[in-house]
Amino acid sequence: VAVTKALFEKHKPTHVVHLAAMVGGLFKNIRCNLDFWRRNVHINDNVLHSAYECGVQKVVSCLSTCIFPDKTTYPIDETMIHNGPPHSSNFGYSYAKRMIDVQNRGYFEQHGCRFTAVIPTNIFGPHDNFNIEDGHVLPGLIHKVYLAKQTGSALTVWGTGKPRRQFIYSLDLARLFLWVLREYEEVEPIILSVGEEDEVSIKEAADAIVEAMDFRGELIVSFRIQQTGAPHIPPGTVGVPGVERCPLQAVLTRCCWPGTGTGCRVWAPSAAQLRDLVPASPGRGRRGLVGHRDDPR
Repeated sequence: VAVTKALFEKHKPTHVVHLAAMVGGLFKNIRCNLDFWRRNVHINDNVLHSAYECGVQKVVSCLSTCIFPDKTTYPIDETMIHNGPPHSSNFGYSYAKRMIDVQNRGYFEQHGCRFTAVIPTNIFGPHDNFNIEDGHVLPGLIHKVYLAKQTGSALTVWGTGKPRRQFIYSLDLARLFLWVLREYEEVEPIILSVGEEDEVSIKEAADAIVEAMDFRGELIVSFRIQQTGAPHIPPGTVGVPGVERCPLQAVLTRCCWPGTGTGCRVWAPSAAQLRDLVPASPGRGRRGLVGHRDDPR
């Protein structure tokens, strides 16, 4: 707590994007649900209370799609976060992330703080965690394809490969974060998703990675592990003017794959390309936001 507050007092920020978290993939969540709960609750409380004590004007925190109830009705929206327990595989992380919404409401009601949160769909991009067990689905698949290509073995994709997901490029998401930071005035969280045309199955995502990395070996879909039942987030329907998105296949195709195992990194556009990102009047889809799709230049 003291270290966090000292950081705030040193830099005196007026606006904060809170991304700090203990995160991991399916297997790590199953093994360490209590650790995920305790660490993330402490992190969130430290950041938000330090922001309050130091007079920060606005905080935008990052939630997760896993916070939604495991058993729910569709389409899902932001009002349904607390309508039931999350999936049992990652309940510790999910409940800790839900508590950010509770804290934001409490700070607003008691102190008038402008604290809010976003709920991004699945994120991928440079400097991701490529560990197969501790990383998320796309970087995990990338690492598995890399290893299969190096060893000449088959590539195994767990589950049925049929569940559909939305993936958003991290630099595209950064554009939407900046809009939320500057323009979004609600305490209630907001979903940041992609267009319906960008929704893909896990099998399709694996095929895209296989093509991008020029893997010529065998692809096996294994039923060894059950899908986690991650909720289907409604795709965005209206774009944010001036915010263009890179479709999954285009981003994967222009990636560079160094031969460094778990340390591999995705090369991506430079920070200079993040100039002039935030439009004055964004579009809204349901209550969520989505950037326009466009091929990278």
